[in-house]
Amino acid sequence: MKRALIVKLGAIGDVVMAIPAARALQAEGYAIDWVCGRAASSILQLYPWINVVEADDRALLSGKPGAIFSLWRRLLRAKYDVVATLYYDSRYRILTLPVRASRKFLLSTTKREFALLPGRHHTDEYARVLRGAKDDVRPQALAPLLPETMPESPLARGERARVVMIAAGARNAMRDDALRRWPVESYIAVARELQARGHEIVLAGGPDDRWASPYFEPLGLVDMTAKLSLVEMVGLLNSADVVLTHDTGPLHLAGITRAGIVAVFGPVDPHGRLPQRHNSVALWGGAGFACRPCYDGRDYAPCSNNLCMQQVTPGMVVGEVETLIAARREGKPLLPRVRVPKQTEPLVQIGAGE
Repeated sequence: MKRALIVKLGAIGDVVMAIPAARALQAEGYAIDWVCGRAASSILQLYPWINVVEADDRALLSGKPGAIFSLWRRLLRAKYDVVATLYYDSRYRILTLPVRASRKFLLSTTKREFALLPGRHHTDEYARVLRGAKDDVRPQALAPLLPETMPESPLARGERARVVMIAAGARNAMRDDALRRWPVESYIAVARELQARGHEIVLAGGPDDRWASPYFEPLGLVDMTAKLSLVEMVGLLNSADVVLTHDTGPLHLAGITRAGIVAVFGPVDPHGRLPQRHNSVALWGGAGFACRPCYDGRDYAPCSNNLCMQQVTPGMVVGEVETLIAARREGKPLLPRVRVPKQTEPLVQIGAGE
């Protein structure tokens, strides 16, 4: 059997978007080995066809020789036909330096066949690059892959519709992307309104998201922030009728569940990132802004106030959440879509406290 090695340590969103692409390569007869960081390892282990090679990503990224030599020793045990390092930064080349393969590459900004082309979904682009297709003319729209065994929810469900909100996030081991976040005040307004309509609201997030919790304490909602492993987070998201967040790792974790998704975007084009499955909607703020999108895959334009995100109002979000709750109750799958607020659309406010 042919063998492929994928190197993608994190972030969680990028790892999840690459999983269907790895499956496409496996369908062509490849066994899949995947070098990943400790955080991503637990997610990849939900897919038994992936041989997970867990590495200390923080040690590797800091250039510690011991971590690099340890990884080399593990990789040299196998012979590979394809070695794909899914990064643009050439420094990642060192991770597979002694590993030989008939096809070995990094992502490239100059070679089209190794570039994630703008305007196309990252999952489809990862598949094109891994398969070695310079231009794949077939329509793909590869959907996220649900785990073969879905984790149990750590929080029991009642009869009320459940909305899980991730109001922080957009942070990884390398940096904090605050410009991707929808304002916490907007999340509070949505939570207050949905509670008034009788829905259960659950706040979630990782250990670095604790800063957001005090803002929600007056609402008395269930706060699972920093209380769950990533696998438990998948179980919680799967128990939701709708997951509400912005462009962050949990958005993509929600993609591998059955929950509806409402995601707020601004500096990043959602066409390349919104999970390509039913009952997913992106609200892309910044209509009419000459600078949108400003994210080029590495950096953002200088910006002191992400007005593009603020153009998406709580009223718009509540409407989309209610639409997806109704669709779930009726068993009516809705096609994924990106909604762009009109420049003349009023900034609808909800609740007396806004």
